[in-house]
Amino acid sequence: MSFVAWVTVFLALLIVFFAAVGLFRVVLHLKAVDETLDALTGGVKVIADKTSTVPPVVESVNASLKPVRDFAEGI
Repeated sequence: MSFVAWVTVFLALLIVFFAAVGLFRVVLHLKAVDETLDALTGGVKVIADKTSTVPPVVESVNASLKPVRDFAEGI
């Protein structure tokens, strides 16, 4: 092979190597983003549970206040 062919092969390998390194870095960044989104999803679920609507609680409060309501209706 001539010198020009070797230089072409070397440059092609160099380009492929740096492209592979760049893609590997992208994979690592995407993995970090995935872990962050998993943590964020867990936090959002906790917030959603703590700020859920009131109706399930209202039924138990109404049951607890039934004697008071009955007394107030009797007056």
